[in-house]
Amino acid sequence: MNWSDIFYPGNPERREKLISKHQELQELMKNNFRATNQLIETLKKHLGWSFSPIALNENATVKENCDVIIERIHEIQAEVEKIDTQLKEKLEPTLYEKLKSMNLSVHDHTTVSRVLDTVGPAAAVVVGWLITSGSVLGNITWTLEKLRRGTAAFVVIGLVCMGIEMIIGAIHGKHERDQLEKALKEYDEAAGDTQYSPESKPFPCSLSR
Repeated sequence: MNWSDIFYPGNPERREKLISKHQELQELMKNNFRATNQLIETLKKHLGWSFSPIALNENATVKENCDVIIERIHEIQAEVEKIDTQLKEKLEPTLYEKLKSMNLSVHDHTTVSRVLDTVGPAAAVVVGWLITSGSVLGNITWTLEKLRRGTAAFVVIGLVCMGIEMIIGAIHGKHERDQLEKALKEYDEAAGDTQYSPESKPFPCSLSR
């Protein structure tokens, strides 16, 4: 035990919590990469959109990994906006609203698929989800942007102990306590916000199987 731990006995516990939170965040980041790739697979199978899969780089920082997901989501959002504009122009308003509410008949599916130049009802389902769930992708981007600007952003994902030691080595006593508490708060926020939420509007990844 060092002198700062004697004067601030809660710091060792905070260090342990920070390591635990970092490991928790690491799993959430892996889940986000996995979920994004499931979406990419679905888009390729049913809409023919060719986005390259993304991979978590365990030797990169949280910020750099967030940038990878954010960039891919922005690319997907751009394509969604294009196809949404196309559907608004070519579909009757009533049919467009039925598409957004995911309430299409067999005939409606055929009509939408023809406009999309695709085959099969699954294409209309995927597009309907993308249009109605635009805010979900936007919220994911927003929370990842918040994470990439925080204290945790500069920690290397794959080097948990080294990353934590770099933080600990740079701060002492009261300042360390304050910084640890700030980092713990950011990890708590990130853990609750930065993964796709099954309760909101999960994309139809089951279609890709």
